[in-house]
Amino acid sequence: MLTLFRAARPEPKLTGRHVYLRPPRRGDWQKWAELRALSRDFLTPWEPTWPPDALTQAAYRRRLTRSAKDWVEDLCYSFFIFRRADDVMVGGVTLSNVRRGVSQSASLGYWIGRPYARQGHMSDAVTTLVDFAFDKLGLHRVEAACLPGNLPSRSLLKKVGFQEEGRARKYLRINGVWHDHVLFGRLSEDRGVAE
Repeated sequence: MLTLFRAARPEPKLTGRHVYLRPPRRGDWQKWAELRALSRDFLTPWEPTWPPDALTQAAYRRRLTRSAKDWVEDLCYSFFIFRRADDVMVGGVTLSNVRRGVSQSASLGYWIGRPYARQGHMSDAVTTLVDFAFDKLGLHRVEAACLPGNLPSRSLLKKVGFQEEGRARKYLRINGVWHDHVLFGRLSEDRGVAE
């Protein structure tokens, strides 16, 4: 059985100004499921269709297994976001589709629970994760995409130093429908542009 991290390897904890990021654990299921359930209507317009068993413990365990495998294979790095002040889970952030070779890039994804939206948690988390991508993973580029109408997400990406690079037609299937997305990118040499 694959465990999220081998005992000899310390679990990474990335610390931002007001939040910290750490990989999901088995014991996080209840808090994660409650936050996702509470935020379902808030998240649904921006995410792929949730399967019927999305919040079950069995589905969560499958996610952990996949996450551990992806981490070991240098394909994807998933983290939950916690407030430093009280250790409350507020959302999640992921670097996926890690590409090595001549690309050295990855895709950024994130979600925030409804009660914690627009409080600065996500900008802190994204900044912390992008630093990890450049400093620890040695990536050159981090990409992100959002629906054109998702103005909070577009503002967030610009605030943390991403540049709008264009538009992709019917780029992702969100809530069951193929949608155009606005594409953003940030390069390792762009550091210092935001903040």
